[in-house]
Amino acid sequence: MSEPFEGITVVATAQSIGAAYCCRVLADAGASVTIVEPADGHPLRRWRCDGDVPHGATGALFRYLHHGMGSVVDDADTLLADADVLVTDRLDAADLFVRHPQLVVIAITPWGLTGDGADRPASELVVQAESGALAIRGRPPAPPFQAGGQITDWVSGIYGATAAAAALRTSRGRLIDVAQIDVACITGTNFADLFDSLRGRPEPTGPARTIETPSIEPTLDGYVGFNTNTRQQFDDFCVLIERADLLEQPELAAVAARVKRWDEWNEIVHAWTTKHTTADIVEQAAAFRIPSAPVCDAEMLLAIDHVVDRGIYSPDPDNEFLVPRRPWTIDDEPAPPRGPSPAIGTGPARVPATASAPTRVDRALPLDGIRVVDLTAWWAGPSAAGVLAALGADVIHVESVTRPDGMRMAGGMFFDQPAWWERSAFFLQANTNKRGLTLDLANAECRDLLLRLVDTADVVVENFTPRVLASFDLGWDVLHERNPNLVLVRMPAFGLTGPWRDRPGFAQTMEQLTGLAWLTSFPEDQPRIQRGPCDPNGGMHAAFATIAALAHRDRTGTGCFVEAPMFEAALAIAAELSIEWTAYSTRLQREGNRSPHAAPQNLYATAETEEWLAISVTHDREWQGLCTALGRDDWAGDPKLASHRGRRQHHEELDRVIAVWSSERALDDALTALHVAGVPAARAWDPRRVHEEPVMHARGLFETVEHPIIGPHPIPALPFRMDGVDRWIHRHAPTMGEHNHEVLHEVGVGDDEIARLERDGIIGTTPKGL
Repeated sequence: MSEPFEGITVVATAQSIGAAYCCRVLADAGASVTIVEPADGHPLRRWRCDGDVPHGATGALFRYLHHGMGSVVDDADTLLADADVLVTDRLDAADLFVRHPQLVVIAITPWGLTGDGADRPASELVVQAESGALAIRGRPPAPPFQAGGQITDWVSGIYGATAAAAALRTSRGRLIDVAQIDVACITGTNFADLFDSLRGRPEPTGPARTIETPSIEPTLDGYVGFNTNTRQQFDDFCVLIERADLLEQPELAAVAARVKRWDEWNEIVHAWTTKHTTADIVEQAAAFRIPSAPVCDAEMLLAIDHVVDRGIYSPDPDNEFLVPRRPWTIDDEPAPPRGPSPAIGTGPARVPATASAPTRVDRALPLDGIRVVDLTAWWAGPSAAGVLAALGADVIHVESVTRPDGMRMAGGMFFDQPAWWERSAFFLQANTNKRGLTLDLANAECRDLLLRLVDTADVVVENFTPRVLASFDLGWDVLHERNPNLVLVRMPAFGLTGPWRDRPGFAQTMEQLTGLAWLTSFPEDQPRIQRGPCDPNGGMHAAFATIAALAHRDRTGTGCFVEAPMFEAALAIAAELSIEWTAYSTRLQREGNRSPHAAPQNLYATAETEEWLAISVTHDREWQGLCTALGRDDWAGDPKLASHRGRRQHHEELDRVIAVWSSERALDDALTALHVAGVPAARAWDPRRVHEEPVMHARGLFETVEHPIIGPHPIPALPFRMDGVDRWIHRHAPTMGEHNHEVLHEVGVGDDEIARLERDGIIGTTPKGL
């Protein structure tokens, strides 16, 4: 089978993990990718987490990210004349686009391409801090802590690849400006700003940061992770831990109440969990259908039966370490084998002689004319369909009055208000630009109506556990026979096969299982979840796979079936854990707000209460700037601090001095001194107020949307700008059943029949039985 993007040529002039992962995703869909390197090579060639790669060798992370690609030295212009896509981190990307207007230019930078401070140095910690994604996580009085594993950098790559794939459907070039601060805000703040707006912007009564419970808990032999997003899951959890008596205290169903009674609640939970092994708890939780998983490092992850059974990891082309496979398939076909990574300057990537570029058509938005039937719920699935809607598709979100989209319940703080189910920030953001339809797929009439809608569709996307679609008799065989041109996208948490296929899973589950939680929190504390990135990450991988499948359909003239499990999308961005372990026997660990990539790096208290300062030194020149800002000439000339390795070894000593310096200064004064000296630094923004953050405000990440029930509110849109698109949101998230009449009319249902369906309670605009 030919790959969707065979014939597409990509040139990369970037050095970040995010840009490299963007290229990895495109290459795994068939694109021919060539990186442009300096004469001494891409900096990742020399990278490994616990020290430099030996002279003459190439680091395993670089090799994974660049398997099967080409390499040229300082020769971008020659390649760009015949290329389709440029992936860059250069701030002159707009000038490059003017010179090569046929290109789809993907610029992935910390702050975006324009505005004051676009050239300000940055790091993962600094971006998370300024986006609000850091200050949401932790338990006062301890400081907030970052989400580990360079998560923003990796997820920025899949956003860039998805935007590139979409832009390749249009007949002209596009400049796409991906800002990592926007990515961090959308994936890491749990829309705290929008929830705050929905609450009327009350004066904060304390820090925004919290830790969920139950979440990651100690067991007899390690840690286990739980997720109780729904009331049923929480009630079942109480029964699981043999405390059904807690159901007589319904206030405990609210996370805030459990956090308020933190010590009492944790004593109750741990009295049970510490008497059982992790494996026993996971097995018991599965019987209750409570999302649960062992909390893994790389070694434990690679031994999980589901991982082994599905063959997710395989040796790299040189048989020296393990790498995860492409996290999606078309028609159950695996991706073609990856070739070895290139030596410096060995030449451009080969384009298959028979390859032809996908069809490109003149469209205002890349997905104009595409219709999507969206059967998803919660966050990962709706975010996949949501990006398709923003990019121009007509997306019809289907839920039922008896089983509404579960993410509507995330507005639990509004249960005492009218139409509370319309007040969830998650639902309001992930479902913008869609139309809303209520159908109960267990009802024969509704199933028939859905099939009539499928007749008109290009894509159906769902994220049920595998058995659900079959229970509705709506499997691939049925849908493909009904509409041979249809693309069916399935997003089960753990995939369609394997021991865990029928288990439910949420972002928290993925973070617990993949090692991302293992990397998050302080060394002296237990692992903690990252709180969200795996949902939109899973959504963007599925959106990319959907667009790739549409390109495949254009080539072949027939529809196809996509499998895009959220678990494997999470493993793709957690690849560094398995690579470091299998290549170097390095077991990556959580470091709080430090990082293998920077030293010194940490979050420091300032002279003002709860005003935290993030500082990060990633290069020697930034170290010299920090010495200047702190007035430490002795540091600047100290040979033991002259290298990154030396500064890592003396991090405790550096931290003590920087903490004193920071504590004696107002935050703004400290930032001014550090920015003047060229040091990556930022305030840890309160996530409830990030719509005021200057970079995101200037870029227009938040778009004011008028909603018929809740009024106008600032909604975060897509984390990238595209030339010719002034705003991404042109329709509010649908109220329940808002477009029942409109959509049903389009499939030939008359007013009398619609009225009967409403009278019989088969369709409607309010939930039943809640």
